Amino acid sequence: MTQSTVLVLPGLGNSGPDHWQSWLERRLPALIRVELGDWDAPAPDRWVERLDAAVRAAPGPVVLVAHSLACILVARWAATTAPADKVAAALLVAPPDVGSSGVESPRTVPAEACRFAPVPTDPLPFPAVVVGSRTDPYCTAARACGFAALWGADFIDAGEAGHINSASGHGPWPMGETLLKDLLAQI
Repeated sequence: MTQSTVLVLPGLGNSGPDHWQSWLERRLPALIRVELGDWDAPAPDRWVERLDAAVRAAPGPVVLVAHSLACILVARWAATTAPADKVAAALLVAPPDVGSSGVESPRTVPAEACRFAPVPTDPLPFPAVVVGSRTDPYCTAARACGFAALWGADFIDAGEAGHINSASGHGPWPMGETLLKDLLAQI
């Protein structure tokens, strides 16, 4: 089995020390956080360039672990420049509904994240799992499930888990660790 490189992709504002992605990095020190640039005023093209450079520079197959806006980043990157043969799988947690008109989803997404609209609808060229929550303030579970269907990904309903971040009590998130380990075992 070839050793995989796991790239961690935080969303808007980065993932602070109490976030599940940071917790996961402490538990699995081989994980690599990708520096995407300005975390508070993201530039979609710049984030795509940074993700592309990180994937191309990584040895072996790559597994992406994205949260929130980084889920939309992964879909956008995959639709435009992705070296599909390099990515073995992706774990996409709590994608925000950046393109919602308010009709499909009454959720309010920060204006900075809406720079990534519209949500890409092309199937991902690699296996993926989308995790959504019934109480996510930025995306309904139905919309997250719809994104998974468009992207050709499996969908997991995390229940009433908020935005699956530290504000919703997801510093330690054993489910995320299990999902990542399951993806790695399939490579």
